[in-house]
Amino acid sequence: MREISLGDVPGLVGKELGTSEWITIDQTMIDLFADATHDHQFIHVDPARAEAESPFGGTIAHGFLTLSLLSTMNFNTVPKIREQTMGINYGFDRVRFMSPVRSGSRVRGHFTLAECRFRGAGMLMTTYDVSIEIENEKKPALTACWITIVQFDPKDRPEGV
Repeated sequence: MREISLGDVPGLVGKELGTSEWITIDQTMIDLFADATHDHQFIHVDPARAEAESPFGGTIAHGFLTLSLLSTMNFNTVPKIREQTMGINYGFDRVRFMSPVRSGSRVRGHFTLAECRFRGAGMLMTTYDVSIEIENEKKPALTACWITIVQFDPKDRPEGV
């Protein structure tokens, strides 16, 4: 994984930072997510019924399961900031679930740095335009505007920002 400095981040605004590795969303993952969230709707956990009664031809992943994979996709794709002491998920301005993710599908994330701004003495707020691609599908599983905060020691703040 490549590393960058805090001072490099503003120069990356508008650039795609990378594409994650493929992740397979199988039925076991879907079932475990259903158990964790208490969302056992048949389109997620009952393959026979989902095939017979849904337009999807089988079970599909929860949208929030797909969304939750952004954290690991980000960790393995976006360059590490040397001075970072902690990363914080600040939230989303927009999330759109564009296409269902069928059980057994592979997905990967695309990350573009849309904005960054220094806040306070030791924080950098970053906004990413993200999408999760489904292998061999034209439409993405989701698109989102994701906001994170990079914390760092104030002594490491680049001059002039």
